[in-house]
Amino acid sequence: CNIEEERYSERVYTIREGETLELTCLVTGHPRPQIRWTKTAGSASDRFQDSSVFNETLRISNIQRHQGGRYYCKAENGLGSPAIKSIRVDVYYLDDPIVTVHQSIGEAKEQFYYERTVFLRCVANSNPPVRYSWRRGQEVLLQGSDKGVEIYEPFFTQGETKILKLKNLRPQDYANYSCIASVRNVCSIPDKMVSFRLSNKTASPSIKLLVDDPIVVNPGEAITLVCVTTGGEPAPSLTWVRSAGILPEKTVLNGGTLTIPAITSEDAGTYSCIANNNVGNPAKKSTNIIVRALKKGRFWITPDPYHKDDNIQIGREVKISCQVEAIPSEELTFSWFKNGRPLRSSERMVITQTDPDVSPGTTNLDIIDLKFTDFGTYTCVASLKGGGISDISIDVNISSSTVPPNLTVPQEKSPLVTREGDTIELQCQVTGKPKPIILWSRADKEVVMPDGTMQTESYDGILRIVNVSREMTGTYRCQTSQYNGFNVKPREALVQLIVQYPPAVEPTFLEIRQGQGRSITMSCRVLRAYPTRVLTYEWRLGSKLLRTGQFDMQDSTEYTVSSLSRDSYGIYNCNIINEAGAGRCSFLVTGKAYAPEFYYDTYNPLWQNRPRVYSYSLQWTQMNPSAVDRILAYRLGIRQAGQQRWWEQEITVNGNIQKGELITYNLTELIKPEAYEVRLTPITRFGEGDSTIRVIKYSAPVNPHLREFHCGFEDGNICLFTQDDTDNFDWTKQSTATRDTKYTPNTGPNADRTGSKEGFYMYIETSRPRLEGEKARLVSPVFSVAPKNPYGATNTAYCFSFYYHMYGQHIGSLNVYLRLKGQTAIENPLWSSSGNKGQHWNQARVNINPPTSFQLIFEGIRGPGIEGDIAIDDVSIVEGECMKSDQPANSAVGTLAHIRLIPVIILMSFLSHQR
Repeated sequence: CNIEEERYSERVYTIREGETLELTCLVTGHPRPQIRWTKTAGSASDRFQDSSVFNETLRISNIQRHQGGRYYCKAENGLGSPAIKSIRVDVYYLDDPIVTVHQSIGEAKEQFYYERTVFLRCVANSNPPVRYSWRRGQEVLLQGSDKGVEIYEPFFTQGETKILKLKNLRPQDYANYSCIASVRNVCSIPDKMVSFRLSNKTASPSIKLLVDDPIVVNPGEAITLVCVTTGGEPAPSLTWVRSAGILPEKTVLNGGTLTIPAITSEDAGTYSCIANNNVGNPAKKSTNIIVRALKKGRFWITPDPYHKDDNIQIGREVKISCQVEAIPSEELTFSWFKNGRPLRSSERMVITQTDPDVSPGTTNLDIIDLKFTDFGTYTCVASLKGGGISDISIDVNISSSTVPPNLTVPQEKSPLVTREGDTIELQCQVTGKPKPIILWSRADKEVVMPDGTMQTESYDGILRIVNVSREMTGTYRCQTSQYNGFNVKPREALVQLIVQYPPAVEPTFLEIRQGQGRSITMSCRVLRAYPTRVLTYEWRLGSKLLRTGQFDMQDSTEYTVSSLSRDSYGIYNCNIINEAGAGRCSFLVTGKAYAPEFYYDTYNPLWQNRPRVYSYSLQWTQMNPSAVDRILAYRLGIRQAGQQRWWEQEITVNGNIQKGELITYNLTELIKPEAYEVRLTPITRFGEGDSTIRVIKYSAPVNPHLREFHCGFEDGNICLFTQDDTDNFDWTKQSTATRDTKYTPNTGPNADRTGSKEGFYMYIETSRPRLEGEKARLVSPVFSVAPKNPYGATNTAYCFSFYYHMYGQHIGSLNVYLRLKGQTAIENPLWSSSGNKGQHWNQARVNINPPTSFQLIFEGIRGPGIEGDIAIDDVSIVEGECMKSDQPANSAVGTLAHIRLIPVIILMSFLSHQR
């Protein structure tokens, strides 16, 4: 909305939420600096630092409040310290206000009727802070204007809320109340209003759930929850929420009715209906949905615990246990069968439905004094009361062949040697009947298994690993689980896995550029490899074998080319080999020249000397000029933007180019206002080097960050000067060649400042109907200057100069004014001259030191007669003060030649504090 240049030594940019933020960092320096925008977090949700912008312009569309904060632009090019500028961005917003109504404590459950104190609280989120006002109907309520009304801010919410207190309700208090929230039209944000109708029926909400709690359903069923309001004025709004996470996507909402079709176990949980009408506290009722399910059946056999032998023997006790997961657990029932016939609890066959010593959902069958006739198949069946869910049936066979497990690892299966990327199977052989589940885990360290879990289950004793990596090298433990087997001390075994991988080397790729006749050394280093023994290396140039050998104690190998020639340029590969494969270092050796780097911030590279064409001063430096052969020439390619054909020519180079040396070449005959693509390629004995391309564009001689400005009024747009709408007549663009032959003699110039009859200048024509004292005003474009450094450095000084022609017996006055940004009503006189100065051009120079963006205004005033034409030409502004030798004491510059604008700065400071 606006930018405050100086506020507590910082720049603050304010913007309305939802608008587009655009910050531009104006940079200079060579080589071209790299730009990086970063930000200090404005809030915990702001992650701008993770996605820095590497661009001169930072653009954020639809900016949100959390994106406010301090933004930093950092420029660095490897020379000196980085340059950093910052600006604070304030995002302004105003949310809709909300009015809530409360009674005094202890009366909250009563109706709102006579002789009750009521509080209306208004809250709105905003930046800057909100100013609140209250109305009753059309009447504005103020503190003290009504004895029955108090308006105040609670201490703990200072500046955030306004409370309207109605003491002992009166008949006139039953009315329509409005809260108006305002941020005083900051950033054109309009006021927002919310209303509430208070009556003797106003009451907080109450609701009723027309469902049971809990609700137990089978998967696949549709369920409907109905919530109705039983009280509340105004009518409450109803919403449904879920205690854990969001409502299921398939949920259908219709007012207070919530329907979940085809419910699954993932949809189970607590659902709450909330009623709110901004009176009192919201009403909330909840119900728990339980989806019935039976999952994961397991069993285990426990031999007689009073004997050390783990086998099952006749005459001893044996326990069979079954476990399932059931929802709801209280509906779980078990039935036992032997060889398909129902089994009842007896003295020798003791059935325990739930065992408190083990996890829930477990049933036990204790067989005491096992007999030969007890051998057979025992089945435990888990069911849920009420049906609807399939039973889980688990068979356990007890016989003379039922034996506890044993684990072994085949001799050839440990250690296992494999290569990175292969698929491998680790194997543990398990015997015993029934066979238990095998659990695999890492034995050498506490890390996860390849599937991401700490333990991996296997039903056949095999662990299969796909795409083995070097991190999987180590020792693995396999052990028996009590599940689906014997409840005895676990058996375990270890398997060692060795993963071989080819050597990892550095550098994997390196480009080396060197001139002919010089030497280079290439080095290839081994970082890690397995196995590390029997490492060999071979150096090749293309397919040609240069050298081979073996590693002893060292971890790297080198190859030297003592004198480079064209034949020794190419790709050198060093292969380092072990049993698992090879690692490769590659070196691209060339005599190719590095790319040139264009000097991108050349001051005012456009020459405005001809009407239809322009010239461009192309400047560049050579990157690493001494790294290769001497650069003999540059190939210059140029094409008009959008065209296919390149025009090429060679720029010869005499002598050696030094590092950082600025090379210049003038491009001429470029057609206004076309843009061109320029390609520059260095050439050595080796051939062409890397090319660099840039686009040059014609532009009016106005830099966004003022460094230098020249205007000879040769363009059709007169360098973006404009005529002032408040004056009496306009300045005219003129050349002697096109001037009317009947022009007033004895006044005005007979050529432009350079003496050219074809050259243009600006002048005021004082012939009729012009009258004495009438003014013509010509206004320059806006020039931006670098912002003031708050730490003490002064503003940049500029030398402003122009040529003027004041010849004729009726010459009036020529005045020049300086207008600063934000002060359109104030113009500071810079320079003035009156009367006949002779038939020649004079030059004026003035030092200016503007603290902010500025414009220059040329004002010509008509004298007493028609021989009073005044002309100006060749206006320029250059960074740095004018040379003292350029300002003779008797020049026409006048007494205002060196203005420091101290009164202007003081006035700006005063105005900013007034704001």
